[in-house]
Amino acid sequence: MGADMYNVDAVVVGSGAAGSLMAAKLAEAGKKVLILESGPARGVDKLVSSQIWSRRLKWDGPAVQSGGADPLSIGFGAGRGTGGASMHHYACWFRLHEEDFELNTRFGKGLDWPLSYADLQASYDAVQSEVGISGDAAAEKWRPPGAPYPMPALPVFQQGKLIARGFDALDMHTAPLPLAINSVVRDGRPACINDGWCDAGCPTGALANALSTWLKRALAAGATLQHDAHVLRVLTSPDGVRATGVEYVQPDGTRVVVTAGVVVLAAYVFEIPRILLNSRPGGLANGSDCVGRYLMAHSTLSVFGLFNEPTENHLGRTGGQLVCQDRYAKDPARGYVASSQWLIGNALKPNDLLGIANARGDLFGDPLHAFIKDAAHHLAVMTFVGEGLPVAENRLVLSARKDRHGLPLAEVSHSFAPDSIACWDSGVVEGRKVFEAAGAREVWTSRRAQMHTLGGAIMGASARTSVTNSYGQCHEVPNLFIAGSSLFPTAGGVNPTFTLSALAHRSAQYLVRDWAKIT
Repeated sequence: MGADMYNVDAVVVGSGAAGSLMAAKLAEAGKKVLILESGPARGVDKLVSSQIWSRRLKWDGPAVQSGGADPLSIGFGAGRGTGGASMHHYACWFRLHEEDFELNTRFGKGLDWPLSYADLQASYDAVQSEVGISGDAAAEKWRPPGAPYPMPALPVFQQGKLIARGFDALDMHTAPLPLAINSVVRDGRPACINDGWCDAGCPTGALANALSTWLKRALAAGATLQHDAHVLRVLTSPDGVRATGVEYVQPDGTRVVVTAGVVVLAAYVFEIPRILLNSRPGGLANGSDCVGRYLMAHSTLSVFGLFNEPTENHLGRTGGQLVCQDRYAKDPARGYVASSQWLIGNALKPNDLLGIANARGDLFGDPLHAFIKDAAHHLAVMTFVGEGLPVAENRLVLSARKDRHGLPLAEVSHSFAPDSIACWDSGVVEGRKVFEAAGAREVWTSRRAQMHTLGGAIMGASARTSVTNSYGQCHEVPNLFIAGSSLFPTAGGVNPTFTLSALAHRSAQYLVRDWAKIT
């Protein structure tokens, strides 16, 4: 990095989905942008369809101590290196539903968003067009209003067809899973070859990760990407009401100060509150005491079944082939208020995440070998995604333990709310019924787990109860922006990447439009 880059118009912390989008939009508007990525440089040549290589895309940064009844894991959802977590995401792109934005108003639970679905719809449509989504909007009878998908749905293989048979028997509806994966050649990116290696980063470029989309655009527009740059804190003016830049540390221990007119924190959910809390005593932008609070996750379980018919479970995409949102609408008559969905027919590999061997962790030796031999041809699986409600006591605080730079590490506590547990319990029952109705000769489920961490720097209508406004602009530090799922006041029951991208798109538009006023 040249000396002239120590002073920039905007510094973006994190090169994942939200950070790279913000950087692209600002750079294309003529701003001098520096992206700081804590992990190593990575190109397409480092994306190898291998379970061992896929682990290199996951988090290997500062440790997080996690507790509570349902501890959160940083390993599944986080990434480190070029493109962040987007490099191993499954590209399941859903819109939140209208009711997700008004959870408290409609149901007396959780929190409301400071914007409505209608406020975000144009950004959903714009991102969908720019990135590309494959699907069948007409088949998704639950889908909120919006433009149809720009590409036809990806194919459904035998595994998906067999499981769909069970939904049909229970008079439930399925639709092609909407995926930010090319089903046809588009914008110079090839169509998916359906080999099920999404988790390893998609070396062909068919999957829309930061490396294949926004980051490429940001760099083409003149943005600079600095790797191995671990941000320690946001720097502020003496009165504390303006961000002046950030301090980061290089691998050799050298500390570097970057000054900027705008600072965008787009790091992982656990890192954003940690940076804010380490930036000043009591935390930066923390007059509401909400920095680190309202951490959420989706509850999840896997339903497994062995069929007599071949399932072709090696084909497709890691995220799945079909979706069912028949139980998405929140209905207090069920005894809980929470949304859920099924991701149907995940592509499987021999072991590791969503692996065949992991489906039966109780087996060893010859019984495991016999199971794998059978399951390789006959196993089917679907994944439950359940809404985790916002709870103020689910939070991140600074630990007494320090990192190698002398700054406190993060300590996290998380437990699912009773409504979220009841929602998960209902998923166990329903999932078994579906597989039994589909004709599986053996059915079992996994234990409750967590996926998709959200919250910790939530947006809201009031500076007394939230960290940012609807644009991710900190109430107390107007040139400091948050991007990513840290902003979510509620989790909904769907994967968050489409929504966090739409939020980043809306924030970038606002920043460009009101740049002079903000800076």
